[in-house]
Amino acid sequence: MLTIDHLKKHFGSVKAVDDVSLDIKEGEIVSIIGTNGAGKTTLVNLISGYLRPDSGQILFLDKDITHASPYVRIQMGVGRSFQLIQLFGGITVLDNVRTALFSKYGMIKRGLLSADRYSSITEEAIKILDNFNISDKKGLTPKGLSEGDLKILDIAIAFALKSKLLLLDEPTSGVATSDKFKVMDSIVSAIKKEGISTLIIEHDMDIVSGYSDRVIVMHEGRVMAEGKPEDIMENKEVKATVFGIVS
Repeated sequence: MLTIDHLKKHFGSVKAVDDVSLDIKEGEIVSIIGTNGAGKTTLVNLISGYLRPDSGQILFLDKDITHASPYVRIQMGVGRSFQLIQLFGGITVLDNVRTALFSKYGMIKRGLLSADRYSSITEEAIKILDNFNISDKKGLTPKGLSEGDLKILDIAIAFALKSKLLLLDEPTSGVATSDKFKVMDSIVSAIKKEGISTLIIEHDMDIVSGYSDRVIVMHEGRVMAEGKPEDIMENKEVKATVFGIVS
């Protein structure tokens, strides 16, 4: 699905991503953890096309996307959510998802017509909201949503763009502790239903342990370790470097 080969991105003397190689398989949910400044967000920016690497290669579905624009990557199926949510605040939840579908199908120029004219788009949007368990909020604007539902809607929009690979940046950031598992249950249920590969930047180890097939640990721009969540949690080097636990 995704192959990263000896990827590098330096900012002056700072080696943000320093010779990183990794693979993500079809349908796999992978979390990236690491201390602040480890290179996690820079890596995701490289994968999504918001940054260009100094060297190395990115392959998606066996095609070289190393220098492709974010738009081309979205069209190919690389979707992304951001830690700071980006939604259309003045329209409803349903219309946020319909707008994404109009964009995907090249119908934006016909958007001056009533969206209800496109019943198939509306039906598809409602199905997506059903998948993410927020169809009961379809008539609300984002201002009327909880932080958790905002996160879910943001990812539902990336999902609507027919993503084959989702890049999720801190999907539970800002969400109340009591709601974070509900948020992740909704997201992961929809992702697994469609078999979408997912790369998650996450700091909450309860989330990482509960929802990841595999964990990649980054430190100072490099991959320090990778493996199943339970193995990573018992890795002495990871415990000392990332969690400050010395046994």
